[in-house]
Amino acid sequence: MYRERRIDTALSEWAQQSSHKTLLLRGARQVGKTYTVRHLGEHFENFVEINFDKQKSFHVLFDSNLDAHVIASQIANITGKAIIPGKTLLFFDEIQACPNAILSLRFFYEDYPELHVIAAGSLLEFALAELPTFGVGRLASLFMYPMSFDEFLTATGKAGLITERQKASPIQPLHEIFHQELVKQFRNYIMVGGLPEVVCKWDETGDYLQCQELQDQLLVSYEDDFAKYKKKIDPVLLRQTLHSAAKQITNKFVYSQVSSVRPEKIREALDMLSMAGLLIPVTKTPANGLPLGEGADNTYQKILLFDSGILLRLLSMSLGSIQQITEEILTASETDLVNKGKISEMIAGLEILKHMPNNLRHEMFYWVREEKNSQAEIDYLEPNNAKILPIEIKAETQGGMKSLWAFMRTKELDYALRSSLENFGQFDYIDKLADNTTRHVDVYPLYAISQMPIIKSEK
Repeated sequence: MYRERRIDTALSEWAQQSSHKTLLLRGARQVGKTYTVRHLGEHFENFVEINFDKQKSFHVLFDSNLDAHVIASQIANITGKAIIPGKTLLFFDEIQACPNAILSLRFFYEDYPELHVIAAGSLLEFALAELPTFGVGRLASLFMYPMSFDEFLTATGKAGLITERQKASPIQPLHEIFHQELVKQFRNYIMVGGLPEVVCKWDETGDYLQCQELQDQLLVSYEDDFAKYKKKIDPVLLRQTLHSAAKQITNKFVYSQVSSVRPEKIREALDMLSMAGLLIPVTKTPANGLPLGEGADNTYQKILLFDSGILLRLLSMSLGSIQQITEEILTASETDLVNKGKISEMIAGLEILKHMPNNLRHEMFYWVREEKNSQAEIDYLEPNNAKILPIEIKAETQGGMKSLWAFMRTKELDYALRSSLENFGQFDYIDKLADNTTRHVDVYPLYAISQMPIIKSEK
């Protein structure tokens, strides 16, 4: 049974266009790209899928002639399936295995725009980086991630909780019964993560151990890919970097904690894991205005793992036992789970990322001050109504949010968001250090980040 995804809407809108760019579906392995395109294919009279990794005989079609009409005709003859503009969806999967097929995509747009063509691949980013040109401006892209919490609820038959939650807001908290159930489901989401195959296993069995066995298998498949990234990168270093990133999540990434090799080698490994979609960097910015990337320091980053379930398996392999972490997720009070654990902060960042426009590679930023006796940090920054919107992932009292007040005072801001596992709410803070300026904070639960008023635009 197909589990609905947020990206389905964007794919449907693309499919309804009579003339359109060829589409690249980009994202890490196992996030659901293939199944999502197959689901879209059900809305066409004909669906033709070519997997260049498994069906290597198709490579020869792209060796000498990149004429889109000729290639489409040859594929139709080989597969015995009609390729008719407006009625057929042609899907090139694992296209990174055939670089010439990637080069052909621009000609499908230029010479055959009425035909719907989608390409995807688990290591697509590396293939694109090695090609001198692949039709920039002629191809459209959609970026895909593991399931968000909302998608997790829908996939596990609990979409009704989303309906109830959307009736709530900072000025109208959620009924306590629904709040507690959403907190419970969010704990499950932390453990299970958002990889579709694992979510389906959870929905079928409700067994964490079976999910973990599947996550271990998926993790092995990710690490098996390391040898394919680039020959000059040692797969052992890639593995060390991934495991170290798991232990350093949401802290400043320290290269010396990875290995004794030169920092530039670790930097290259980090970049490759980010290209593969396994790691998401959050970059330090001075936050002096928009765009947030202005003046950002790419050498000063904290790193997020792309999926909480995979994170827990990595920690289990690196630390031996994660029983304490598991107990904290499932039994700790909501306040302790947010304030004492880094996982909630990581998932919050991932939730923000997953609800940004699919057609953009969204960059993430945070702010930090490391002056002696005056340290401060804001977890995430987003643009909102032409201003900087600070987002704190903490279950603190007003008086305990010194970093937020200092940042808002310095940047002359009067609005911020806080997210934890408390119910919706809001409060005003009278800043006596800034002529009694009123600073307003809206509180959104971690299970409701999709309802945050974040302007979804490119920085």
